[in-house]
Amino acid sequence: MAGSATPATTQLGRTATPFTVHTYEHDPRSTAFGDEAVAALESAGAAPDQVFKTLVVALTGAPTRFGVAIVPVLRSLSLKAAARALGAGKAAMAPRADAERVTGYVFGGVSPFGQRTRLPTVLDASALSFGRIFVSGGRRGLELEIAPTDLVTVLDATTAPLTAT
Repeated sequence: MAGSATPATTQLGRTATPFTVHTYEHDPRSTAFGDEAVAALESAGAAPDQVFKTLVVALTGAPTRFGVAIVPVLRSLSLKAAARALGAGKAAMAPRADAERVTGYVFGGVSPFGQRTRLPTVLDASALSFGRIFVSGGRRGLELEIAPTDLVTVLDATTAPLTAT
């Protein structure tokens, strides 16, 4: 794991949570970060539905100003479902600068683990149908394979259906 250490891998190591690091060469010209991860992990044997993205949402009418929704890369987040799951009146995608500031990660490499500010987190319920899922490890080209139940435990997250129908 040398060279792969990030706040995310540090947090998982500190909590003795089992995970596997997967790396791939990130194309610096690409802005389709999730699609790039899906393609790289699919070639390594992962099903596309097992690859999840970490989205920071701005909340109104909630105890916190921001929250995290983790959904499959190939699906769209329902902002209404995210607001409901995070106890807010409304949710909107957080501006890029805010997402980077509160998480400490660069856009396209936001991990649910090791964030600068601990945010309320909800994982799409579809993750529970897999023994392992893949989430960002804290930088572009670094993915973590982890049991969704371990993700929920480490992050004190909730689960709910979050994708748009």
